[in-house]
Amino acid sequence: MTSRDIRQGWACYEKGGPLIKGEFPMIEFNDDSIDIDIDCCGICGSDIHCIDSGWYDSFYPMVAGHEIVGHVTRVGKNVKHLKVGDRAGVGCQCESCHKCRNCLDKKENLCEKGAVLSFNDHYYSGEKTYGGFADKWRGEKEFVFKIPEELSSVEASSILCGGITTFAPLKRYGVGPGSKVAVLGLGGLGHFATQFAKAMGAEVVAYDVVPDKAEDAKALGCDNYVLVQNPEEAKPHFNTFTHIVATKILNKNWDEYFTMLTKGGIFIVCDIPEVPLSGINTFNMVGKQLTIAATFIAPPSDIEEALALAAKKGIHTWANEFKMDQINDAIQFVREGNPRYRAVLVN
Repeated sequence: MTSRDIRQGWACYEKGGPLIKGEFPMIEFNDDSIDIDIDCCGICGSDIHCIDSGWYDSFYPMVAGHEIVGHVTRVGKNVKHLKVGDRAGVGCQCESCHKCRNCLDKKENLCEKGAVLSFNDHYYSGEKTYGGFADKWRGEKEFVFKIPEELSSVEASSILCGGITTFAPLKRYGVGPGSKVAVLGLGGLGHFATQFAKAMGAEVVAYDVVPDKAEDAKALGCDNYVLVQNPEEAKPHFNTFTHIVATKILNKNWDEYFTMLTKGGIFIVCDIPEVPLSGINTFNMVGKQLTIAATFIAPPSDIEEALALAAKKGIHTWANEFKMDQINDAIQFVREGNPRYRAVLVN
């Protein structure tokens, strides 16, 4: 194994443990492979969940990070859309079968063999996947995207997961002119949801508990901002929303969520809490024929579309930058809920 087949990565070795720098192997290079020198990588809430084994037992040692942007250093002979020197990005998925019904229908994120995640997972070969908290990345061409010139690397990085997690369901469930969208939680996901929904032509109202986020909401294009602890601010919006994008869900609030939606409304779950959803009163759903919809990352075609829309409409990541070797400070910064609104590690 040569030096080009080894990455320097910041790995977690135990549940909730610190990230420690070490050497980790790259998957074997082939005709469909792309090598990237990583310029930056966003920190997503999913990284924290996996560091902590919050959803399931993680595969330690684990190099997290799945909002990767860098420069291409090597391409296999089957790679046509990127060349050495191009800026390229990688999101949460790095492999699918390309043969099943969903893959052939451009829904690779729903691959029936299983969508392989770009960290804390295993390739079909059995080798572990290692993410972008590192100096290099190597993987399959179908999941590597050219970054538009209009976007900086830091701006583009968090769109690759945080951005598309909100863009994909907004597109899938028909948000556009005439839609009214509530964004629950003006944070890392919420600040993308507001921008993408506005770019699609919707009226957007953000909900949060922090008073001074009202100015941020305005700057992000929101038509209104509701301070959750002031019920009077919410009442004018009851029975008016065609869609709710929930980046934070409290089980005790389901009746209020359903009161917010108009008949036929859609509640989009973008949050994956570590406790099951509960307390849903089906009777309240039936009377208004409401839909609760989930979303799981996005297929490559949606990621390309999200990047293009961000470049065209001036959708920006609001980011706090950290050097890669400050990674443990950055992780703590995210744990404490401090980013306005994403944290990005820079090599």
